Amino acid sequence: MSADSLLIVGVNHKVAPVEIREKLAHNAGCENPVVAIKTLPGCRECCFLGTCNRVEVICASAAPEATARLIRQHLFSGAGLSEAEIERYSYLHVGRQAVNHLFRVAASLDSMIVGEPQILGQLKKAYRAAAELKTVGPVLNKFINKSFSVAKRVRTETNIGGSAVSISYAAVQLAKKIFGSLNDKRVMLVGAGEMAELAAEHLIAQGIAGVVVANRTLERAITLAQRFNGTAVSLEGLSGELENVDILISSTGATGLVLMRDDVKPIMRQRMNRPLFLIDIAVPRDLDPKLNDLDNVYLYDIDNLKDVVEVNKSERQKEADSASRIVDEETAKFQLWLEGMGVTPTIVALRNKADTLRQAELEKTLSQLKELSPKQVKAIEVLAASLTNKMLHHPIVFLKAKGGPEEQAGRLDSIRQIYGLDPEDSDLDEEDQL
Repeated sequence: MSADSLLIVGVNHKVAPVEIREKLAHNAGCENPVVAIKTLPGCRECCFLGTCNRVEVICASAAPEATARLIRQHLFSGAGLSEAEIERYSYLHVGRQAVNHLFRVAASLDSMIVGEPQILGQLKKAYRAAAELKTVGPVLNKFINKSFSVAKRVRTETNIGGSAVSISYAAVQLAKKIFGSLNDKRVMLVGAGEMAELAAEHLIAQGIAGVVVANRTLERAITLAQRFNGTAVSLEGLSGELENVDILISSTGATGLVLMRDDVKPIMRQRMNRPLFLIDIAVPRDLDPKLNDLDNVYLYDIDNLKDVVEVNKSERQKEADSASRIVDEETAKFQLWLEGMGVTPTIVALRNKADTLRQAELEKTLSQLKELSPKQVKAIEVLAASLTNKMLHHPIVFLKAKGGPEEQAGRLDSIRQIYGLDPEDSDLDEEDQL
């Protein structure tokens, strides 16, 4: 398999706004999307990565361009977009570009907030799901696991994690920027998943006055609230708590809006129009965009966090540059492995054929030399093995020589024809092949 057989089709925060990404999140939210993708013609292996800021399909295919077109159609089915819009809001990486891209993703160099550690965990989770469903094979197993080791090397050799922040941290930084100090503020977390947990940790570090956790499953809300000495309510009780909080950070996995403009409008009168800041870090969005129309209600979504990210960009850039050099180096190494995969079957076939011929000729010769001692038999066997290895040396070096895909394909074709390694030659006996 050649490097050109790897491809990544994706949509992320760089190429598509949140209203486009949430369409894919709805579509990709079906059970085990990787299973449906694996059935697409030309898709040999695949892994599906879906996060707040990206949807990506990592694939091994014999026909990358054709398979990519089918994957795009599958991802955007039901989104109501034209082919031109689908092309505009998505990207395709093939071969070496795909390798470099995944390594950058795993190392968090492609994240909205460079250096955030969550993406690596999400990629590992996606890979485990694909492995359990048997949609990955030898190429993606090697490729994705290599991305994990590249990410580890980046963390070890750079300080990219030292100044990096997560989406949750950026949300807290935005709240701090708005209020100046969070010491006397009460915060409501809507959702009790990883994003909410990270937000709570950052908020506690800022000395907030209290935390309320609202979640569809009350038990989950209680568990998270107890960790931070807060209180818990069900999602249905969310509106009743809004009167007493200053900041709401929402990060549920709901497929529809959980808080509407009409839910908040009467509460603002009860609050005496005290400002309420809403930060929506969910994709699809949790909070009604029309909330921004209410007086003293300030709504920010995940794309607004880019402004917070910009503040620390220069501090992280130096470490990101070092990390990029590591990624480029590892990309080159993996490229060599991929190119080696293309010649390995031919080398194995060449060795097997040579060994079969050597063994057959040895048996024929030794059967005619009955008086040989064990030592003499061993000497002949060593001679035959040595001659075989010497004869194979230059063809194998020729196969492994560097060059582009076309040049490599030409070398493979030449060796297979010269040594009769293709199936159509199997009907010829060995004398005819010689």
